[in-house]
Amino acid sequence: MDIEDSFAQLKTAPIEIVGRLVDASNASLFCKVGNVNAIYKPIAGERPLWDFPDGNLASREVAAFKVSEALKLNCVPPTILREGPFGEGSLQLWIDECEEVGERYLEESNELRKIALLDAVINNTDRKIGHLLYKDNQIFGCDHGVTFHQDFKLRTVLWQFADQPLTESERNSLENMDVDLSTLITEAEIAATNARVAKLLQENRFPLPPTDWPAIPWPPF
Repeated sequence: MDIEDSFAQLKTAPIEIVGRLVDASNASLFCKVGNVNAIYKPIAGERPLWDFPDGNLASREVAAFKVSEALKLNCVPPTILREGPFGEGSLQLWIDECEEVGERYLEESNELRKIALLDAVINNTDRKIGHLLYKDNQIFGCDHGVTFHQDFKLRTVLWQFADQPLTESERNSLENMDVDLSTLITEAEIAATNARVAKLLQENRFPLPPTDWPAIPWPPF
């Protein structure tokens, strides 16, 4: 995947709606954008969430991509905010011809570990098996609309890394994370994100499952 070409297409090429993902909770539209496929999630098609009263899901999708890039994890497909046929929304590169996940989400691979670290930073409340996209030798994470809550609400199927020490590379990535999320999430959520990074560095290990919140999303797929 040529990232620069993908970005150029996402940013400037016409958006042609092809179909809708009918199983999605919010409006999720499959599109042709130039010579790439993409998923377009208009803000106008979002359903209100009682525990995420501020901002919008589309901006959180973009914020998750930016954090992935800032940490040099590169585990989220290119994602931008853009005006589309139904107003502003997130536009994310569609990963074609993904492989079946099966039981592989239980593995302790480096690619899954990247996503687990990302989720710990962005406080992902909904890391399901179906949100893992296996393509060749890489794994991407998608569906990051319910992230960055200021309260600890991590829910994931990737608990195989819980309490494992951070590697030197992971520590370096966290220490040098430099990302501007000011137009995407609230000041309180930015402060909470910085606090989570500081806690990860202080404890020097992946977080344990919460005891006052379901640790695994339902349904897990």
